[in-house]
Amino acid sequence: MTLRIEIAILLVLIAAGIGFAVGNLLRKRLSGSSLAKAEDLAAKTLEDARRQAETITKEATLQAKDVVYQAKADFERETKDKRRDLQALEKRLQQKEENLDKKMNLYDQRDLDFSKKEQALAVREQNLVQKVEKLDSLIEAERQKLETISGMTSSEAKKVLMDAMESEAKLDAAKRIKAIEEEARETADKKSKEIIALAIQRYAGEYVAERTVSVVALPSDEMKGRIIGREGRNIRALEAATGIDLIIDDTPEAVILSGFNPVRREVAKIALEKLIADGRIHPGRIEEVVAKAAEEVEQAIKEAGDQAAFDLGVHGIHPEILKLIGRLKYRTSYSQNVYQHSLEVAFLCGIMAAELGINVKQAKRAGLLHDLGKAVDHEVEGSHAVIGAELARKYGESPKIVHAIMAHHEDEKPETVLAVLVQAADALSGARPGARREMMETYVKRLEDLERIASSFAGVLNSFAIQAGREIRVMVSSEDVSDERAVVLAKDVAKKIEAEMTYPGQIKVNVIRETRAIEYAR
Repeated sequence: MTLRIEIAILLVLIAAGIGFAVGNLLRKRLSGSSLAKAEDLAAKTLEDARRQAETITKEATLQAKDVVYQAKADFERETKDKRRDLQALEKRLQQKEENLDKKMNLYDQRDLDFSKKEQALAVREQNLVQKVEKLDSLIEAERQKLETISGMTSSEAKKVLMDAMESEAKLDAAKRIKAIEEEARETADKKSKEIIALAIQRYAGEYVAERTVSVVALPSDEMKGRIIGREGRNIRALEAATGIDLIIDDTPEAVILSGFNPVRREVAKIALEKLIADGRIHPGRIEEVVAKAAEEVEQAIKEAGDQAAFDLGVHGIHPEILKLIGRLKYRTSYSQNVYQHSLEVAFLCGIMAAELGINVKQAKRAGLLHDLGKAVDHEVEGSHAVIGAELARKYGESPKIVHAIMAHHEDEKPETVLAVLVQAADALSGARPGARREMMETYVKRLEDLERIASSFAGVLNSFAIQAGREIRVMVSSEDVSDERAVVLAKDVAKKIEAEMTYPGQIKVNVIRETRAIEYAR
């Protein structure tokens, strides 16, 4: 409204200014006679401007009043709306306040209830503590009564309970083992038998009988005196040059060579045969012939190693390893020639590897080298498997080959198929009938040890070693040993045999349990 009034006044002032300017202009132009007309015109113009200004002022006043009225109406409407909103807000706040008061009253009531419950729980806790103390005293009294009645202390009773639980667990384990073995046997037994049978059928080898000593045949007993020489100088020279003991006794037309080193024994044998054939036996000649015999044996050893690698088709073997393989030609184990045994194991490994679809040449290589340690086991301390593995590692054989050599007698747990194959082939070669022989005393002692180990377990009635010690039959009491327990007993007997005995091949543990009902007709 104020803005419009100011605009009207401004317009009046502008009109007055314009009239005044026009009057001055006309006054200057119309001098003289026209001055009166100009003044009249100016007065008239000024009057018109004044009336127009009044009109504009009135209109501005009216418009200002309308604006004021409209603003007042808008203000009253907005005020009314805000008052209504404030009343609604006040009402809601009042309701919330009432709700808060109710909740506070409820919380106060709950707090009071919790205090009462806490007091009740404290009383109950005190009662429970008293009851627990009383119960502990009663349990202790009952325990003492039970110990008095049973004659056992609590630790003894625990032991009895633990033994019972252990027996029950072993029974459950035996049942599970039996089920797993039957399931595995259905699929694996047939296939394994086929592979082993096929490997045996496809292989044929020659074997050399074991001799603990070497025997040299003489053309006549007179030759014994010439071998001994004057005051024994020839025999002493021969023993010094070869490192082998010569035994000349009442054996007709024979001289016995005794020594732990089979290569030296072979050198002594060849040298003595040459001396006997030549007839010239004296210390100088002995040294010359022994040197030539050593060269011949060394050459034969090298050729034997090369021939073994050639026959098997394995290449890249270190020359020193080939020499050690050749030395096995003069080494025997339980009457089985180790060189031929190594070739046999290599062929069996190759055949079984082909059936299983694994690397055949690698299997043959592992089989050939598995007894490498026997070439030097009389010179180096330790198991021949460990010695052989160290030699193979020294001369650059792969870790798989080294592991197979180390694990073939359980010096290390087999972790590859190749190691298990070597184990199986070694057992097949050594366990087949006629492959190995042993002295009567050793044989009898092994049978006695087998029966002693089997009889040491509870529930065993009798034990019998049969099939030249390849099987032990254990007769158990049907009352003391269940069918499931018999499975566990067989495994325990086998483990104890493995731990306490040394034997070629493998030994079958056969636990027999039977129930007999006997009655007499009179």
